Amino acid sequence: MKKTILITGSSSGIGKDTAKYFQSKGWNVIATMRSPENEKELSSLANVQVVKLDVLDLDSIDAAIAKGIQHFGKIDVLVNNAGYGAYGPIESFPREKILRQFNTNVIGLMDVTRAILPHFRQNKSGIVINISSMGGKMTFPLGSLYHGTKFAVEGISESMRYEMEQIGCKVKIIEPGSIATDFAGRSFDFNHDENLKEYQPIVTKILTVFPTMVKSASPVNIVSKVIFEAATDGKSKLRYMAGKDAKMFNFMSKVFGYNFIVFMNKKFFKL
Repeated sequence: MKKTILITGSSSGIGKDTAKYFQSKGWNVIATMRSPENEKELSSLANVQVVKLDVLDLDSIDAAIAKGIQHFGKIDVLVNNAGYGAYGPIESFPREKILRQFNTNVIGLMDVTRAILPHFRQNKSGIVINISSMGGKMTFPLGSLYHGTKFAVEGISESMRYEMEQIGCKVKIIEPGSIATDFAGRSFDFNHDENLKEYQPIVTKILTVFPTMVKSASPVNIVSKVIFEAATDGKSKLRYMAGKDAKMFNFMSKVFGYNFIVFMNKKFFKL
């Protein structure tokens, strides 16, 4: 019997590539996004259902899950992928943007998970795969909001594994490094106020270096393959890294500690 995966944020980047990868492996795919009417490529693929889901809209979450179950009979894996990165001095962010960052990356993830858990609990099986980041274990300058959400995803997932075991389910965390997606484009929300002159030197340095990081990014299919591994390996393993830089930073932080990461950040960004 074919297995079915539901993926949030499937209109581009990791979500879209993961939808195509699982479809190529013979899975049923529920590819969810805020504007499904604009999606042409996924809609043309066999065994792919393109459905509206906005993680900030509870009704759309419930409707997408119900449509997926009605169409395919069962959902086996949830990938919480929808999200974006808000960067900039925290003083420059209006409160509504702070709320949007956490509502999208954290509360939205929890709302989608809570909505699907009754289905998993009834079936006594299911896997929740949460897309975190190497930025859920270490930070870059001006990323307090984004990193705060990814640190939260790490903690939520790590604790949730215990209760998931009680209903026959698993939780997995994917920690990509720098990936060649539109994260630095439409999924990147940079805020700064030029009137806050004290922050301008660090803002200038970060914006100068970021394009270099994007150029050295790993291809998106690396993440899709790691997600597939997490969904199919049958292991109780919690964390999966994706990308050479994620593995490198993880190694350095374990061997040399937090202060070394701070030193490397200051050297890299010339702070």
